Amino acid sequence: MFAVLSQSMTFNEGKAANAAKSVGAAILLSTLITGCAIAPKPLTSSEMSAVVSTDRAAIEKSTVAISGSITLEEAVARALKQNLDYRTRLMEQSLAAGQLDASKYDMLPRLLTSAGYTWRDKENIRDSIDSVTGAPSLANPSISTDRTRATADIGLSWSILDFGVSYYNANQNADRLLVANERRRKAMHLLIQNVRTTYWRALAAQRLRNEVQSTIQEAERALTDSRKMSADRIRSPAEPLRYQRNLLENLRLLENVDRELAVAEIELATLIGAKPGSRIRLVEPDSFAFKALSSNVEKMEEVALLNNADLREQVYSTRIAAVETRKALLKLLPNLSFDYGYKYDGDKYLINQVWQEAGSRVAFNLFNLLSGPAQIRAAEMNVTANEAKRMALQMAVLSQLHLARYYYDDALKQYNRAIAISDVDNKLAELARSQEQSEMGGSLERVSANVTAILSSLRLYHSVAKVNEAISRIQASLGQEPDIGALDDITLDDLKQKLHVLLQDQV
Repeated sequence: MFAVLSQSMTFNEGKAANAAKSVGAAILLSTLITGCAIAPKPLTSSEMSAVVSTDRAAIEKSTVAISGSITLEEAVARALKQNLDYRTRLMEQSLAAGQLDASKYDMLPRLLTSAGYTWRDKENIRDSIDSVTGAPSLANPSISTDRTRATADIGLSWSILDFGVSYYNANQNADRLLVANERRRKAMHLLIQNVRTTYWRALAAQRLRNEVQSTIQEAERALTDSRKMSADRIRSPAEPLRYQRNLLENLRLLENVDRELAVAEIELATLIGAKPGSRIRLVEPDSFAFKALSSNVEKMEEVALLNNADLREQVYSTRIAAVETRKALLKLLPNLSFDYGYKYDGDKYLINQVWQEAGSRVAFNLFNLLSGPAQIRAAEMNVTANEAKRMALQMAVLSQLHLARYYYDDALKQYNRAIAISDVDNKLAELARSQEQSEMGGSLERVSANVTAILSSLRLYHSVAKVNEAISRIQASLGQEPDIGALDDITLDDLKQKLHVLLQDQV
């Protein structure tokens, strides 16, 4: 009977073994083919075109159309809502918030479930050993495990060491969220500064473009007439050449001005999220109310040390480094863990196929006794380095504030000087036009006077831009920015009202 059963089992086992070998060979062959088939796949033109089209559609959907003229407040508001680089900073802050939320779940116990299936081609037959002779007893072999069985379990595990590390990680992620917020503030300060500066340069382009183009045309006509007179030898050769030299120099200056003005409009369109190359009508304020700075420098220094984004970021970085020291100390402690599980095994030879088990364990890595002191020293050195950076940054912030004050005072002087020069040059240009009409002056004098007046007007707009840039630098040093909350939750008009207060208060 045992021999027949053995033959039957041997036959079935042979079939199962052959089937298993065939499946294994097929899996191995498919794995090799798949691995060898991997190769670089460059983007096709159609795929790249689809990506570009999708991105452009998303950009246009998030952009508010421009209708009418744009004030400085609206330009800054559009930049904050639509500038893609600034939106990237907002995404980084959202990512940090998501990492903080995810790290909170790491402090919870681990609830693990698993299920499996086991198969073997031969029975797990165990032999017995004679207790007297120590020889195998082949007369009473036994089967201890089923050839095919299913298993499943669900278990709860909690480690004090993992909980402590996760707690400190969550605290670090909370500080990293605050670091991301300070970096967003810095990006906001820089964006507002760039918009305020570029706005006045672009405004100069709109106010002076027609005048520059007409003056270039007049200079070209005067240059053509001079060359004709030189060819006809109406005057001495040297006089027309000097005349042409002055005209060419004026043309060079005008072309440089025209190039600079054209670039400013493109830069402003990029900053406010408009399509590059689009024409934007800007509104020039009726008057300027630039004020002298407060003489209370100590108060400004106190505000800067409390609110400066760079300094606050460094304080948070120091806190992150300090927590890293606590984590290094925690890893030196023994780990105490608790486990509880509910398990199932489909082995038919088991009497109890379902059972519960619980336990606790204490583990300690003895090599921590060797590496622990070095880890603690490294963490403490990191804290010391961050503290040194923080103190150095305090001095840098104060220097930045005093430099911004100096730049503002200097820009204000240059602005007042530019007004006086522009008034004089405009009067000279008007006088040159009057003299040409009364035939007391020539076209060269009129063109030269117009060029000088244009350059003076351009310097006036640039001086206004420099004053606005200096104001933004002071506000960045002091950590001043509008309290706007979430940009997605505020309308463009409400954001303009909040920015109006910031831009009007100056400093």
